[in-house]
Amino acid sequence: MTSKIDRVAGRAIALPGDDIDTDRIIPARFLRAIAFDGLEAHVFADDRAEAAAKGGRHPLDEPGTRDARVLLVGANFGCGSSREHAPQAIYRRGIRAIVGQSFAEIFFGNALLMGLPCVTASAADMGRLMDIARRDPETEFVVDIGAGRVTAAGVEVPIALPAAARDALVSGAWDTTAALLANYEEVERVAAKVEGVVPRSVENSGTSLR
Repeated sequence: MTSKIDRVAGRAIALPGDDIDTDRIIPARFLRAIAFDGLEAHVFADDRAEAAAKGGRHPLDEPGTRDARVLLVGANFGCGSSREHAPQAIYRRGIRAIVGQSFAEIFFGNALLMGLPCVTASAADMGRLMDIARRDPETEFVVDIGAGRVTAAGVEVPIALPAAARDALVSGAWDTTAALLANYEEVERVAAKVEGVVPRSVENSGTSLR
């Protein structure tokens, strides 16, 4: 069964600033592992350490943001190297939607492949949303992908998303693994016709490759 994503609701974190690159999102020294497990502990590690050293707090360290599900950002978010660890780290931190002025193309694509919507709003509207999040961190933000809007504290702003990406999210087509497993009998039927392909279940071995 595929995973349809048409609405994300929860608290929001306001992260101001443009051109936040993937090395800031997840510094390269944390990319040595072969899996993504634990990346969330290091998301924005250097920025957070710098803020703490100056006696302040990074937005991710503000009280009440631990369970936030929406991230509010500026323009060209996710620029720089194409590392997929950046959206992975954000997703594993609990974020389920990012609203910003614009996104780097590769970051946007990597995020979509894991079911992390990146929707855009105007600079003025992003300012309004960030003000709400900073003023009252407990405010619920609703990112309605199907309807194309974000609502919070009585404020509603329009959001944009390429039609193909929107359709993939609301239909569940973004989740290619789930789609494959949902039709695995067809996969096995085709595989059986291809020379050299090992079948999912090996007879008398008790081994399943699924």
